[in-house]
Amino acid sequence: MLQAPRGRARAALRRLAVATRTMAGASGRARLFDVRSREEAAAGTIPGALNIPVSELESALQMEPAAFQALYSAEKPKLEDEHLIFFCQMGKRGLQATQLARSLGYTGARNYAGAYREWLEKES
Repeated sequence: MLQAPRGRARAALRRLAVATRTMAGASGRARLFDVRSREEAAAGTIPGALNIPVSELESALQMEPAAFQALYSAEKPKLEDEHLIFFCQMGKRGLQATQLARSLGYTGARNYAGAYREWLEKES
């Protein structure tokens, strides 16, 4: 059974929610992308994040929407999406993913600099 976050975890979730709402504004919703390995993400991730390892991100973002949907069971982000937030364990791969997405034309790509480590520390 899932438990509701308590204490610091609840505060961390609130900060992340506020940050994503701020980035998303009134016009849209932020999407979270966990760019760590499948094994890392399987051990725990931020709720609602889609795991696409950084090693396959470039090919994933270049796929046809139907192929992306079939492989990741999620809608492919659009170039015009304003609020795509990438994160990893400590920040390096998240930044790399953000830069890659921007180079492919995803101008709304952002890096969650605190990364999963910050989120997890706040959860404890």
